[in-house]
Amino acid sequence: MQGTPPAAVDRATAPTAPADLLMALRELILAGERYRAVVSRRLNLTVTESQAVSYLLARGPMGQTDLARALGLTTSSTTALVDRLERRGLANRRPHRTDRRRTVVSLTEAGEGEMGGARDWLENALAEVRGAPPEVIVLILRSITDSLSATIERLAAEP
Repeated sequence: MQGTPPAAVDRATAPTAPADLLMALRELILAGERYRAVVSRRLNLTVTESQAVSYLLARGPMGQTDLARALGLTTSSTTALVDRLERRGLANRRPHRTDRRRTVVSLTEAGEGEMGGARDWLENALAEVRGAPPEVIVLILRSITDSLSATIERLAAEP
């Protein structure tokens, strides 16, 4: 079934055992990692730069410390990262509205444009999911994301 477009999968014979579901999720995560690497290379970004742009695209402007936390980087590493994104014209930083000690990082129009085309695959992939109401898919994806995020936080906190 590998390589078969989702629309061509016969839902009556699709695997449904827990092991099959787990393997499908693992394959999705691996495909996402590979996709990140390929897109990063095509856009001439490091994987971390691509991740930063993705966070800003998905979550909107955020504090530099929040971006560092999301990426699992130190604040000094994130400063260098944002410097590179600014030089490329993909992001900018501005002072926080109420806290002069903080800065807010946001994408420029160019940054949104660079990643915009790269994310179209996701909308197309979701359009291929047939037979399930979108709200059910959203609940499932959020549940998986929340569980994975909790595991990441636990592992990151361990010595």
